[in-house]
Amino acid sequence: MANVEHSGRPGDAFAAGAAGTAKARLGMVRAALWLIAAVLAVRQVTVVLSTPKGERLTDLETWVGPGGVLHVNGSLYDSTRFTGTPFGGLVLKPLTRAAEQALGWGWTFGTLLLVVALGLVAARALPQPVSRRTALLAAPVAISLLMLSLPVRNTLYLGQTSIIPVLLVLLGCFAVRGERTSGLLIGVAAALQPTVLLFAPLLWFTGRRRAALSTGVTFAACTALAWAAMPHDSHTYWVHHLAGVGLGRPADDLANQSLHGALLRFGLTGPLEIALFLLLGAAVAVLGLRRAVRYARDGQLLLAVALTGCVAIAVSPTTWQHQLLWVLLALVGRVGKRASDRYVWPVAVVLVMTLPAKMMLPNMPVLHPLRDNVVLLAALTAACAVPFLSRTSPHYQVPIPTQYAPPVEARWKHVPLLPFLRRVLSRPNLLLELLLIRVGYSAYQQVRLEAHGGSNEAARATAEQHGEQILAIEKFLFMDIEHWVNHTVVNVDWLRVFFDFYYTSFHFVVPLSVLGILYVRRPAEYRWARSALGFATILALLGFWLYPLAPPRLMPGLGYIDTVHGVQDFSQPDYGTLTALTNQYAAMPSLHFGWSLWCGLVIAILAPKLWMKGLGLLHPLFTVLAIVATANHWVLDAAGGAAVVGAGFALTYLLQGPRVSSRAKPAEISIAEPDQAKDRTPS
Repeated sequence: MANVEHSGRPGDAFAAGAAGTAKARLGMVRAALWLIAAVLAVRQVTVVLSTPKGERLTDLETWVGPGGVLHVNGSLYDSTRFTGTPFGGLVLKPLTRAAEQALGWGWTFGTLLLVVALGLVAARALPQPVSRRTALLAAPVAISLLMLSLPVRNTLYLGQTSIIPVLLVLLGCFAVRGERTSGLLIGVAAALQPTVLLFAPLLWFTGRRRAALSTGVTFAACTALAWAAMPHDSHTYWVHHLAGVGLGRPADDLANQSLHGALLRFGLTGPLEIALFLLLGAAVAVLGLRRAVRYARDGQLLLAVALTGCVAIAVSPTTWQHQLLWVLLALVGRVGKRASDRYVWPVAVVLVMTLPAKMMLPNMPVLHPLRDNVVLLAALTAACAVPFLSRTSPHYQVPIPTQYAPPVEARWKHVPLLPFLRRVLSRPNLLLELLLIRVGYSAYQQVRLEAHGGSNEAARATAEQHGEQILAIEKFLFMDIEHWVNHTVVNVDWLRVFFDFYYTSFHFVVPLSVLGILYVRRPAEYRWARSALGFATILALLGFWLYPLAPPRLMPGLGYIDTVHGVQDFSQPDYGTLTALTNQYAAMPSLHFGWSLWCGLVIAILAPKLWMKGLGLLHPLFTVLAIVATANHWVLDAAGGAAVVGAGFALTYLLQGPRVSSRAKPAEISIAEPDQAKDRTPS
């Protein structure tokens, strides 16, 4: 301190200390991200190599299986599943034969190295300028996202080669010097996947004409070489295959995420389907390539490359799921003028590329066309519709800031405020909210299934043992009223019908309605209420996992009547699994009552009229009567539901602070130095 005082420049010392702290913190974050990337890589390799030999790397059977390429004497396409180009067979066949004995290990680790190289090249190719933080963290984040993506997971699990063309294109565009060398790499990639030829127009119209010519010449030379070495195979692929007969799986398979596959799934066939495919493909190619050229001239070459790849996905006759990495690269584009909108597009892309489509959309027939083509729609949206910001936009580097409520200073002495949970006043982006709600509900369903109920005898015995424990506690507390309420309601027809209807109809409708009204009318309260509901649900899932519990209706010998599901056959070992969609032993705590109590409390706190508050509090009252009357829950299950809801509100208060009104005055936004603003800008 004395040195600081005598130096005459205390501000410099404090600034240096703050900079050192920020640098150390950034280093810790970077190390943590690299650790996450390493863990994901090890996990993926472990999953592959620990799978029984006959179930993993199944696409390598194309080469080494009894009917594979290495064991047939005739055409490449006499094998069981080979659908690549003749040049691909010409190049990969000798490499595969040389490595046949150790192919599983070598192929897996080789693919892993290709994924790491792809992530490193993509991270270095981010559109400039980027903050120092982004430059340091981009590589581990890119590799982690690649490891989580469905295309890479499929490639590792099945033993595919689809990463090679993507890596060759990125190396040609960003890593090598000289346009001829760049075109050479992209031309080889086109020889492996012909739709990569779409990158030639991108190169030509962005001034790299030597690279474009080199791409075309290299592709032609590789194809001619394969034609000279394997004329029959080349004729099979380029004439027979492309004429529409096809090889491998049917072109209307759900894995084929191209316009051709989508049209076939819609029931179109013959000349009409071919004409419509060519027309739509041409329109997508022209529009998508024009946008790609515009963003390349704007200095966003990686985004332009991603958009061109998305065009290739759409216009290819067959684009299998392991060939869809271009969509993931499109998340580098920035969308939205407001800071609160900046994460919508990246989050949507990450969800589409890392989660199965059935988790993204409900299993409803009306939504099947969207669910079956969700990756194609993401590619088409990126290529033709998403309004990515130009680097010349004033909002590219510094978006319109988010309005926050004033911080609660005293409380943060003990609990640090998490930046992403600060008290926001503005309305959140609807698309992002819907995506997160849908994915969260899918995770909720999955955990309920895994928190084991099913046909497992041990799980059934454990759940029934826990049911006996709950009943014993209720008897000790003189609150075992379930049997009396259940039989009383059964003897009154209109009352039984009412409670059955209430139990099955209002569980989702009321919470979604409350969330919808708050989103439109009271955005700040919406964030507070949504967070409390989310925390309560997460805590309830832990209860399902740790304490599987048989509800009264699934306790044999106690005489309860299941008024909703009908009579259960207790002689069957899996009687507790009424459907494949829910775990019947996820009873403690009761989210039926917990969600209704959340609705009642939110309405009672926020409703402007007294009669509205009273009406809201009737919902949890009717719900607790319904879950007991229908024998779907014990009374203590409702107490557990109330406990997790209370904990949800407490966690929300702890992490976000007290509830703020939509009319609250936002905290003043300070004008930071340019470098500091740059560091805070999402990239």
